[in-house]
Amino acid sequence: MRLDQFLKVSRLIKQRSVAKWACDSGRVSLMGRKAKAGTVVTLGDEVSLSLRDRFIHVKVLEIPRGNVSKERAQTLYEVIEERRVSSS
Repeated sequence: MRLDQFLKVSRLIKQRSVAKWACDSGRVSLMGRKAKAGTVVTLGDEVSLSLRDRFIHVKVLEIPRGNVSKERAQTLYEVIEERRVSSS
């Protein structure tokens, strides 16, 4: 599954267009390396997002087929680290 699509389906980012923008502007990394929107996500990959005042680092636990419910979306990944970032 494409990285931007995974971010949208997992609801880490609410819109795919925003997920694509975040990936292409260098705000998303996959396994410690900056990743483009079309990068393929596999089980066990670690994704880091740096958006506005939030940083989140997750591990991919499941790759769904198509859209999933809000409750199930939270089971697609495990949060490793999450923190607020002050913008000074």
